[in-house]
Amino acid sequence: MRHVADRATSLRCRIIQSTCRAGSGHPGGSLSCADIVALLYFHVLHLDPERPDSEDRDRFILTKGHAAPALYAALAEKGFFPVEELQYLRRLGRMLQGHPDRVRTPGVEASTGSLGQGLSVAAGIAIAGQLDESDWGVYALLGDGELQEGQVWEAAMAASHYGLDNLIAITDYNDLQIDGQLSDVMRVEPLADKWRAFGWDVWTVDGHDLYALDAAVREAQVCGRPAMIIAETVKGRGVSFMEGEASWHGKAPSGEQAEQALLELRGGDADE
Repeated sequence: MRHVADRATSLRCRIIQSTCRAGSGHPGGSLSCADIVALLYFHVLHLDPERPDSEDRDRFILTKGHAAPALYAALAEKGFFPVEELQYLRRLGRMLQGHPDRVRTPGVEASTGSLGQGLSVAAGIAIAGQLDESDWGVYALLGDGELQEGQVWEAAMAASHYGLDNLIAITDYNDLQIDGQLSDVMRVEPLADKWRAFGWDVWTVDGHDLYALDAAVREAQVCGRPAMIIAETVKGRGVSFMEGEASWHGKAPSGEQAEQALLELRGGDADE
C-alpha cells in the first residue's frame, strides 16, 4: 500500500495548492477523503484514461461534490488531463469547476454538488449495469452531513429493493459539516444500524487505514447486496491547523498557511 499512501499525500498537497491559488474551495472535506480517493483510483477502480468512455470501466460518483479538489487531483495524476490544469481550479472558462461537471471534465461520471442526489445517480447507473449484465461496479462517496438529506434514504431503499450487488457506497465520516458537528446540526446515528435496516451490508473502518479500507472494499465486492463502508476520518487530515476544525469546510488557505500545510504534508520540504 506504500504507493497508495504516497498518492494520498500527493493528492493532499495538490488540494492545498489548488484551493490556495483559487482563493476558495473546500479543503477540509477534500483532505479527509484523500485516502479513500487514492485507494479507489490507484488500487481498486478499473479505468483507462486513454479510453475514458470505455463500456467496461468502473463508475465513480463523488456525491459530496464539494470535495472536487480531491477528485480532480486523482484524475490528473491518473492521466485524464494534464496536472497543470489543477492550477486553474474554479477559474471561469476552465474545465475544473467548483463542483464536478461531467460535460467539462474528462473522467467525471456525474455532475454533483446538490447534496443528497449522488446516491440516486449511482443507483440508477448500477441498475443499468445489471440490465446490461455487465461486470463493472459502481462506487459512490458520500459526506456524512449529506446523510441528513432524505433522498439518500430513498436511494438506499431502492438499491436494496433492486438487489444492487454492484453498488458500493462509502461515507466520509469526519463528523463535521459547515455548521459544526453532526450531532449538533442533525444527528445521524445509529448509522450502521440504519443502513442494515435498509437491507445493506455494512462495514465500519478507520478511513485513513488503507489496509482496512481495502479489505472492506474487497469484502463488499462479493457480499451479494448493496454495500456501505462507513469510513471514520478526520476533517483536514494531514494539516495540523485544519484537523478537526469545521471552519476549514469551505475556506481556502492563504499563501502562508498553504506553505505551512505543505511543509507538514511533505515532512519538512515545501518545495518538493
